[in-house]
Amino acid sequence: MYPIILAAHNIIRWIVLILGAVAVVRALIGWFGKREWMDTDRKLGVYFTSSIDVQLLLGLLLYLFFSPITKEVFRDFGQMMSNPGLRFFGLEHAFYMVLAVVFAHLGSVFSKRAAESAAKYRAAAIWYGLALIVILLGMPWMRPLLPGL
Repeated sequence: MYPIILAAHNIIRWIVLILGAVAVVRALIGWFGKREWMDTDRKLGVYFTSSIDVQLLLGLLLYLFFSPITKEVFRDFGQMMSNPGLRFFGLEHAFYMVLAVVFAHLGSVFSKRAAESAAKYRAAAIWYGLALIVILLGMPWMRPLLPGL
C-alpha cells in the first residue's frame, strides 16, 4: 500500500504545482491588467485548493500510517532532530505543507469575499502565491522528480 500512496502523492504534487502556478499567473494578470473577475478564475482557485486537499490527505496517510520514515521519527524524536533527513520529513515538510493548505484556503475565501474584481485578484495572487512559495520550499527536492521512471 505504501508504494501506491507514495506514487499518487508524487503525481499529485505536479498537479498542485501546475494548478497553483496557473492560478497565480492568472491572478497577477487580472490584478495588474485590471480585468473583471471571471468564473474561470474562481474555478482555478477551487481546483488548486481541491488538489492541495487531496495531497494533504495522501500526505497524512503516509505520515501517520504507512511511511517507514515517519515510523522511525515516532520511535525516537531525539534522533529525528539530529538527523536532517528525518527532521525534514518528520517535521519541516509536514509544517510547510499544512501552512500551504492554509494559505491556499485563505486565498479562496478572501477572493470570494472581496466585492471588486481588483480585490479578488489581489487576494488570489497574494495567498495562492504564498501557498506556492511554501510548497516549493517544503518539497523534497532530494528525491527523484518522477520516481519509478
